[in-house]
Amino acid sequence: MLFLLSPAKTLDFETPVRAPVLKKATEPAFGPQAAELIQVLRRKTPWQVAALMELSEPLAALNVARYAAWQPEATAANSKPAVLAFNGDVYEGLDARTLKTADLGWAQQHLVILSGLYGALRPLDRLQPYRLEMGTALATSRGKDLYAYWGDTVAAYLNQRLAEAKASVVVNLASVEYARAALRRSLAARVIDCQFEDWKGGGYKVISFFAKRARGLMARHAIEQRVRRPEQLHDFNAEGYALAEDASTPDRLVFRRRG
Repeated sequence: MLFLLSPAKTLDFETPVRAPVLKKATEPAFGPQAAELIQVLRRKTPWQVAALMELSEPLAALNVARYAAWQPEATAANSKPAVLAFNGDVYEGLDARTLKTADLGWAQQHLVILSGLYGALRPLDRLQPYRLEMGTALATSRGKDLYAYWGDTVAAYLNQRLAEAKASVVVNLASVEYARAALRRSLAARVIDCQFEDWKGGGYKVISFFAKRARGLMARHAIEQRVRRPEQLHDFNAEGYALAEDASTPDRLVFRRRG
């Protein structure tokens, strides 16, 4: 089984990484493609980046500086393992900093982080600071946006990973924006979607902040329990969530909690 996660906009390059983990850092599969996209981004002014990504002027300037500093070869000095560099709601739920080294090793084989710049990342792949969301309408020689740029590349990568592991199931914990780049018709796998709902206003609803955190919690559950079969997902019960069997189907698992 492979578990898909979205990246985060917020990055943490200040918190130190444990030496044993840093030594296991790996190279991203699509480094050349990332370098090609960086070259496209370097031709844009801060104003153009602000307009393209709907950023404030300071954030646009920060990311223009990041594109200028990005190097084709990542090192311990200019990068950080991806799962420890991302710092949004999903990654607060995952809390990868408290995972054991063996847990991170398992995650390396089963967790895929989707990325607008890198396409697909393993947790320990070396990540350099950047901002490029998958939904960005960045025109390249391959088309008008990043969906055109990546095409079936990510799906083919997932197919290869699944074939090597002799597996056939993808658990989608990514947002719609990122899942669209991976869950293509060319993906030869059963896809299981997980939805997290909270009770509010007389009914169960997807509340973005809580749902994002729950995706990270589910990823952590999978890592710690070494989940290899879809049925093992049913046992997820972190922070009050439980499987709602009457609202679920075999390929769409709904987890609910009522505070």
